[in-house]
Amino acid sequence: MHETDTEPVKDPRCTQVTVMKVANIAVNMLIFIITIALCNVLHMLLRPYSQPRIISEAIVGFFLSNLPFIRNNFSADANMALGYVAEFGMICHMFVTGLQIDPAIFTRLPVREVKVACTGLLLTFLLAIFVTPFLHLSYVKSLEFDVFVSLILCGTASPLLTRIINDLKIGKSDIGRFLISTAVISDLISILLFTIGYIFFDPVNSFAIRTIGDILLMVGVLVIQTILAAKCIPLLMRWVDSNNPPGKLMKGSHLIVACASLVLVCSLSPLIARFNMMLSVFLAGIVMPRDGRLSKLLIGKVKYFFGLLFFPAFMFWVGFEVDFSGFDGGNILTWVSIFALFFTILVGKVVGCLVSGAMLGFHWQDSVASGLLLSIKGHFHIFMAILAKHRNIISPSDSVVMVIVDFLTFIYAPMVVKNIIERARKRSPTQQMALQWLNPSSELRMILCIHGPENIQSAINLMEISQGPIGPKMMVYVNDMIELTNVTASTLARGEGVDTMAITDNGIVEMRETITNKINSYVEDHSEGIEVKRLLTLCPLATMHHDICALAEDFSASMIILPFHKNQQANGTFNTSYLEFRSVNRKVLRHAPCSIGILVDRGLGSIQLSRSTKCMNAAVIFIAGKDDREALAYASRVAQHPGVKLTIIRFLLDTNGNNVPSRITRARANKTEYEEELKQDDEFFAEFYDRHVASGHVAYMEKYLSNSGETYSTIKSLEGEYNLFIVGRGGRVNSTLTAGMNDWEACPELGPIGDILSAIDFSVTASVLIIQQHKLRGKLQGLHEEFSIM
Repeated sequence: MHETDTEPVKDPRCTQVTVMKVANIAVNMLIFIITIALCNVLHMLLRPYSQPRIISEAIVGFFLSNLPFIRNNFSADANMALGYVAEFGMICHMFVTGLQIDPAIFTRLPVREVKVACTGLLLTFLLAIFVTPFLHLSYVKSLEFDVFVSLILCGTASPLLTRIINDLKIGKSDIGRFLISTAVISDLISILLFTIGYIFFDPVNSFAIRTIGDILLMVGVLVIQTILAAKCIPLLMRWVDSNNPPGKLMKGSHLIVACASLVLVCSLSPLIARFNMMLSVFLAGIVMPRDGRLSKLLIGKVKYFFGLLFFPAFMFWVGFEVDFSGFDGGNILTWVSIFALFFTILVGKVVGCLVSGAMLGFHWQDSVASGLLLSIKGHFHIFMAILAKHRNIISPSDSVVMVIVDFLTFIYAPMVVKNIIERARKRSPTQQMALQWLNPSSELRMILCIHGPENIQSAINLMEISQGPIGPKMMVYVNDMIELTNVTASTLARGEGVDTMAITDNGIVEMRETITNKINSYVEDHSEGIEVKRLLTLCPLATMHHDICALAEDFSASMIILPFHKNQQANGTFNTSYLEFRSVNRKVLRHAPCSIGILVDRGLGSIQLSRSTKCMNAAVIFIAGKDDREALAYASRVAQHPGVKLTIIRFLLDTNGNNVPSRITRARANKTEYEEELKQDDEFFAEFYDRHVASGHVAYMEKYLSNSGETYSTIKSLEGEYNLFIVGRGGRVNSTLTAGMNDWEACPELGPIGDILSAIDFSVTASVLIIQQHKLRGKLQGLHEEFSIM
């Protein structure tokens, strides 16, 4: 008897099943890739029509998921997996929504935004609680269900509204900022009320009232979770940040421990008390820290996941869940429900905004626009409608009704925003981003550029005197200007955010840390009402002006301060370390979206200014033109600093003098535009005089001159009397007192007066700040120009 090797016989049916599964996975992946690609293509096609990205995502998702071929070939397992992805994405979405809400809002409530948000919420809730019982949305008539639906209807999708407002280019306007803040407050209140309702009522069990034990357990675990998120997580994140300095890759073990701790804290209430996971992460996100390397890393990755994968996948999943074959379109009550819910949201929000707007003095058109945009519903509201169907609370047809209503609330957003921009253009045909038109009680935003540590003290002193009175807040963005060379580029490493790089060069890192430490020390010890943020411009010199102007535009800055391209040394001579930056300064002067100042530091960085003692004499030379008016507007803030003794020196044309200007100069001076400039000069100077000189806070002197020669000699006579001169750049202003000076300027970017004051033969102790007023740029273009309409 021979022994033979026996092999198991493969069942052809098993092989066939395996091949079919692999084929299904491949088809499902192909469908998903097509969905993402079509979303991007359709968004580009709809962009000229100002349609937000969610419109293209919804169209593609609904269209593809309802095609018979795709619906029949998309397996149940794949649909279930997509549902898990949607649920996980919603958990991340709610976490980021919580992170976007500053917990300080509970202690410093913005009055206007709170009034508008609460009025709209209350009226929408009352109207919804009256309407929803007649629509029979649930299988079993329940007051608790009607309350939950009303809470959903009265909320606002703040992440989606923020996304739409920024996409439609009004995020920097006053109404755009107001709507974003109001939407966040409305979202916060509605979800907190929804959370309280979830604690007392069980939506899974027909909204039955929970037992006292369950309620106390949920509340207790939520309190413990909040304490851990607010106190323990920040300690962990600070430890991770301290052991992973910027510029170096984060250790994998630290990242895993931090993420595991976050997941553990957020999962406490769902695991122990069966609390809803989305609400749990939302509450935890509110109290978690937003600063630090780890927080920025997590937020950057989550937002990248949202934009690339989650939003298209979510809409594709919604399209599968919203089965129009089960939509009861033949029933008149279905259409009544759609229009009743839609108009309930609109009427409640619009009337609420009209009522609160009347109390706050808003124009009725602004109130209507605010109400329409605050009616927007988003992914959370759509997900709740799908979830209610899964829990057999509402029918599939009513689930479709609620999803359609949610989509209707953001379709009209582009038309509303277009109307806002059109009204803004009519009210303000030109944009004036200059100190001359900035309300003294408004926040001053300044971008302070520096080359290196040698500019730190002068930058600090400039911050100190620029604040003026302590009352209005001042926001200073200290920006390091670093040239990107081949050597520097070789030290770059990928940062935490998407498409971000970090510098690993030890010299640059140490330099930035030195600057940051000195500025933070000043802010903590001496400043009050000054908030400082650090920025970095790292790029080739040829394009650096683009980045600086973009920063000014993004942060709505009123002024950019640039350092002069020459630094004075201890012996009074200038070094040539930064000569290449001269072209950067000249390009910024041409392209900046706000006013610009060039600081020639010759002693400003060698003193320590404070509000306790008068330790600096400053002078403003005022001749004529918009740049001089801007210098005077800046001086009005310096005049209110107790440590500065300010003198205004006005140069006036002496028409009775012996030195008669030439015929050409006189012709220039008699031009109509010059007369108009002279009128504006007199009006603005008179206002400044009444406010500061007449009260005795500012000294004043007049110099009557006949020509530019006398102007030069008068300026030379001021040598040694002042520590700081503030002058307008002047440009090519047609003034008899500066005629001909442009022909022998060494540095034309400083203007004729600034060039004289900055010359080596003038002084080695007098610093000079040369200011150019923002050039008007024509009609508003949305986000490219900050505008005010409310």
